[in-house]
Amino acid sequence: MASKKVTVEIIVDLPAEKAWELWTRPEHITQWNYAADTWHCPWAENDLKPGGKFSWRMEAKDGSMGFDYSGEYNEVIPHKHISSTLDDGRKVSVDLTYQDGKTRITENFEIDSAHSTEQQKAGWQAILDNFRNYASKAH
Repeated sequence: MASKKVTVEIIVDLPAEKAWELWTRPEHITQWNYAADTWHCPWAENDLKPGGKFSWRMEAKDGSMGFDYSGEYNEVIPHKHISSTLDDGRKVSVDLTYQDGKTRITENFEIDSAHSTEQQKAGWQAILDNFRNYASKAH
């Protein structure tokens, strides 16, 4: 049975090259990659190339829970597209589309079986919203 895919997206007021930098560099990932203000991303490692590995830690600020988001890149087209496979086998893709001075970031992901589709979509969207907020201050 094929896994259910969900799409989330945002538009940032940045060129694709700058959005790409904020999306892919570990020093930036740690500033936006969490779904709630009570969480944070204390570290990130990113070898951005096909076959390269990525891993970043998401955890509650009080230390009560957390997890590593990690996997391997399948395809990387700078400033445009990233596809990856998470360590649990789920597929994720990210597309950046530049138009009229803004960049649309569209993320497609296969859901896991531990949480509802609505919970996962809300969480991934919250992370994108954090990225948009960070990007608006970082340029």
